[in-house]
Amino acid sequence: MSLITTYCSHCFTRNRLPGDKMDSNAKCGRCSATLFGVSPVVGRTAQFDTLIGSDIPVVVDFWASWCGPCLQFAPVFKQLAQELEPRIRFVKLDTEQEAAIASRYAIRSIPTLMVFKQGQILAQRSGSLPPSLFREWLLNLTTPAE
Repeated sequence: MSLITTYCSHCFTRNRLPGDKMDSNAKCGRCSATLFGVSPVVGRTAQFDTLIGSDIPVVVDFWASWCGPCLQFAPVFKQLAQELEPRIRFVKLDTEQEAAIASRYAIRSIPTLMVFKQGQILAQRSGSLPPSLFREWLLNLTTPAE
């Protein structure tokens, strides 16, 4: 049985759980809240490395409150987060509030979407997407080839 490492969406503690127990009922070993209870989570500098270090793919939406396309894309991001969590984790990172992280990843246009797994970038794209294309992009990235 393989163990999956991911973060608690409440206290951001890293948790290990059996791969076959990766469902919405999984509980945090520290705070006892559901591991997948909040989606998307708000990305902050203090927890960012924990968030993207997950064995489960994590898609990060780099955005800003003044960005029209970012605001238009927000409901799409939230909808997919509710549909695909816990298979994929979702984080929103405000580039104005967390400028150091935006700088670290050289974010030049927003919205920018980055998918991480175990701290490594799997994919990146700029611009908003309609729900069907966003879902297709994510599932193509995270579904193992047959």
